[in-house]
Amino acid sequence: MSSPQVAVVGSANLDLVFNTDRLPVPGETVLGGKFATHPGGKGANQAAAIARLGGQASLVGCVGTDANGRVLRSALTEIGVRVEFLQDDPHTPSGTAGILVDRSGANMIVVAPGSNFSVTPDQVQAAINSLNPDIVLAQLELNLDAVQAASHAKRFILNPAPSQPLPDEILAQCEVITPNESELKALTGISPTDASTCEQGSRILLDRGVSNVVVTLGDRGSYWTSASSGRHFPPIAVQAVDTTAAGDAFNGALAWFLATGREMANAIQLANCVGALSTTKPGAQESMPTWEEFAAVASEWL
Repeated sequence: MSSPQVAVVGSANLDLVFNTDRLPVPGETVLGGKFATHPGGKGANQAAAIARLGGQASLVGCVGTDANGRVLRSALTEIGVRVEFLQDDPHTPSGTAGILVDRSGANMIVVAPGSNFSVTPDQVQAAINSLNPDIVLAQLELNLDAVQAASHAKRFILNPAPSQPLPDEILAQCEVITPNESELKALTGISPTDASTCEQGSRILLDRGVSNVVVTLGDRGSYWTSASSGRHFPPIAVQAVDTTAAGDAFNGALAWFLATGREMANAIQLANCVGALSTTKPGAQESMPTWEEFAAVASEWL
């Protein structure tokens, strides 16, 4: 029997990370500390999270033929992500993200999508036809028509980040949608401050055709709502260093555990652990836990 596969339809960016004591307010300049570059992008990070856990992941996306594109492709290959469906665009620079991280690990991010917006529906459909993945996972750092093509997979998970209005045609294809607090508010007008408001906002999305809503709540864990249940999953306790890509770690892990046949509740609990562990190291892809690191804290749920 072949191993489960997840196709991640998404972005690859080079992250330019500035560490500072505190995040600036509009119009303010603050002196930072360390500066570093890291391979990132929501799609690439989520694929990396799967590969670091020992899973089979392919990234369907696009990078430029510039030096950044070569760095991004090489980093994914080294981690073990399949990149035969990561195309080169000779006319557009690779995606780039500017990230500010304060001493508590909180961050602010601005993304210049670049070649990520070169991904086409035909490219996505061809990749899905070739890979026949168990699950397709997508985000919104691509053109919406590429996401629409991804949504026709047999099992589709959408991480609606960064937030934007979504048509019912895409929502109705979502086996799972995974908004964070600000994304749920943008999609529904409901701010998820407690279990009641998590469920209230989630049920708006259920009414639009989504099967399962998993709201990621940062250091408060996550909340799952389906037609028949609503349940909070508390976080595990860690010392956060950098929260960059914690949501990506969660999403990649959730897709992988569901692809391996785990039940939703168990997959969410395990993904909570992966997301939390990713905050204990700086960076994006390099912060994703290995299976050994993950199993050491998640043994009671495995």
